[in-house]
Amino acid sequence: MTMNHRMRGVLCLVCSTFVLAISISTLAFTADDTATLYIQRCAACHGDKGHGDGPAGKYLQPPPTDLATALKGKTDDWIAKVIKSGGTSVGLSPTMVSNPDLSDEQVKGLVDYVKHFGS
Repeated sequence: MTMNHRMRGVLCLVCSTFVLAISISTLAFTADDTATLYIQRCAACHGDKGHGDGPAGKYLQPPPTDLATALKGKTDDWIAKVIKSGGTSVGLSPTMVSNPDLSDEQVKGLVDYVKHFGS
């Protein structure tokens, strides 16, 4: 094996390790920060436990739904659409705001998070 081949092999190994490290840290970030993201984006209306009893929720008409019951039978795609595009995207209230700035990973994390309120 020539030095050029060795260098390519080392470079390939370094790049693979770097890509794997980024992938793992991205997953860890998404998993660790989902609860924080829920508190920042959702809890003011839906409450800490998703019952629709957040401090801002009492001023909304119609009031926010209780996620523990409202999401039963809903698909992940449906829930993701509500989170990303807002209530009007699925025929619900416009008081459910859209969150178009969230990444697909953040939306998936929130979908998984809110589905556990009904468990």
